[in-house]
Amino acid sequence: MDENKNMSRREFLRRMGVGAGSAMALMAMEPLSVIAKEKPQKPVANRMTYRIQHGSGEQISLLGFGMMRLPNNQEEVNKLVDYAIEHGVNYFDTAPMYMGGQSEVLMGNALSRHPREKYFVATKMSNMSQNQWNLDAAKRMYEQSFQKLKVKYLDYYLLHGVGNGGMDNLNGRFINSGILDFLLAERKAGRIKHLGFSYHGDVHVFDWLLDNQEKYHWDFVQIQMNFLDWRHAGSRGRRGRGGDADAEYLYNKCVKTGVQCVVMEPLRGGSFGNMAPELASKLKAVHPDDSTARWAFRWVGSHTNILTTLSGMNRMDHLEENVKTFSPIDPCTDAENRLLAEIADQMSGFPDIPCTTCSYCMPCPYGVDIPTNFATYNEAVKTHVLPLPDKSSAGYAAAFKTFSDAYKKALPDKKKWAEACQDCEECLSKCPQSIRIPNQMARIVETLRKA
Repeated sequence: MDENKNMSRREFLRRMGVGAGSAMALMAMEPLSVIAKEKPQKPVANRMTYRIQHGSGEQISLLGFGMMRLPNNQEEVNKLVDYAIEHGVNYFDTAPMYMGGQSEVLMGNALSRHPREKYFVATKMSNMSQNQWNLDAAKRMYEQSFQKLKVKYLDYYLLHGVGNGGMDNLNGRFINSGILDFLLAERKAGRIKHLGFSYHGDVHVFDWLLDNQEKYHWDFVQIQMNFLDWRHAGSRGRRGRGGDADAEYLYNKCVKTGVQCVVMEPLRGGSFGNMAPELASKLKAVHPDDSTARWAFRWVGSHTNILTTLSGMNRMDHLEENVKTFSPIDPCTDAENRLLAEIADQMSGFPDIPCTTCSYCMPCPYGVDIPTNFATYNEAVKTHVLPLPDKSSAGYAAAFKTFSDAYKKALPDKKKWAEACQDCEECLSKCPQSIRIPNQMARIVETLRKA
């Protein structure tokens, strides 16, 4: 008893997290239709589903508001935030680099109109450029987030985009610079309530950070997770660079480590909303009134170690639909999980490019419109215009013309075409999906030249 009384708060929370993680590891062996029972309470109709943050006991809405792309209009953002809070959403995620810094401003103005206990703020150390890899620059970015968000403490703070560039990048950005030590001290002082990181790219970095959990005591980890990336992330053009891993591996390692997950890209950049018709029809046959987005959210929400699921909701109709999906969440059944796994297997066979149109890669120094090139190519894959049939086929000429015309319509300025790519590789370290962008540009150029 005396030992427990003298235990530090950090050590207590850490042990709570580890204990919860052990329980989660056992629960992960159950079917995905089993949802976490953080409190002995039944879901209430029209009430948001909440998850309990390990250690602190905070109730976090399973639907989180991702604010990377917002209307650049304060009144519109206020309406979205008001509706979200009114309907139980309390986790709001942003970053200094979103919208060129405007996202934090818009979010801070909107949230500060509400009582502080009504919302949890998440933002990031977005020191992507090497001139930001020094402690003074990082401190300025950190303090500016407080000012823009109009808060005295940050509920959830992340090292932004670790993994890109491997261990050398992690060491340069956070370890050798002293920035991570500074953030750990800020957490101890209470200005940061929960410290974590968002992961993209080299899985060795992910493993190293969690393998050092005893030293850093990560409170949460943000990963990309959806029913396609669950087992097909590595097979879709990503694993070749840095040893990336499927979401199944990332999620299970977090469970074993006792660290809860925040999910990004549950809709894979909105691509599930444009699923091939023959695949979407399989879902409609089960739930005729449900959108593919609702299916994707239900699948993520069925996993018990998820703290919150981020969705970029810049339109009121999207916000309203997502709130309904999570109020309360309807976990997927075993049969529904099998169906989504089958669809994921089929989708992984389509030769598309795993781009979420986040535009982190832009601007290109040579003027290439990278996201539009990839989106146009992927649309042709989805509608089965691509891959082109054999040249001897009667349908070759028509298919080529369809793709060529659609490409020219989407990119009327030839300077933005894939052929303008000079393989400079400046975009590689910026891409959260670790896409070998020059290689994919060459793929588009080759397709257009098959005439």
